[in-house]
Amino acid sequence: MRRHSCFVFLFCGIFLPGILGFPQTNTSIDCDSLLPNYGAEPQTSAPPYIIAVSFDNFEPGNEVQVTLEALGDAGFKGFNLQAREIDGDVPVGSFKITDPNTKGLECHNMTNSAVSHANSDVKQKITTTWIAPQDARELQFIATVVQNLENFWVGIQSKTLTPTHSESVNATGKSKRKVCFNV
Repeated sequence: MRRHSCFVFLFCGIFLPGILGFPQTNTSIDCDSLLPNYGAEPQTSAPPYIIAVSFDNFEPGNEVQVTLEALGDAGFKGFNLQAREIDGDVPVGSFKITDPNTKGLECHNMTNSAVSHANSDVKQKITTTWIAPQDARELQFIATVVQNLENFWVGIQSKTLTPTHSESVNATGKSKRKVCFNV
């Protein structure tokens, strides 16, 4: 009987967490497609999550606070959050990791170009800081949020953020226009 109890305890400790919730193995979300690395289909219903941002506009080097939050008691175990230019498919800018439930990811050889879950604990909200790059156009934050193995949403979007720097200003902040003086 003792041997049987030990087997049941071992089975529950190893297999039950993966069966009941987010697996203990390395579950990640692809940087490009934003799909989890297991073979389930995303939900097509309205997501019970929102992405809120602290500003509507940004300048190069600005820090924008970004919050991914569950509506009601929806909770989530995993996520991948990126900033992408409108109609773009590559992350722009970088994230400052300040929330212990988050970690930075390297997508397209750019350090902290995406932020993801650091553990599989149920979260109601995470907050991170995004740093605007020098040459971004209009963009949105886009996320995949994993509630559990069967329920996840891909392509959740924030409102659009617009750069405030003028098209006539180069990366040094100086005008590209020439000034002529008659002497």
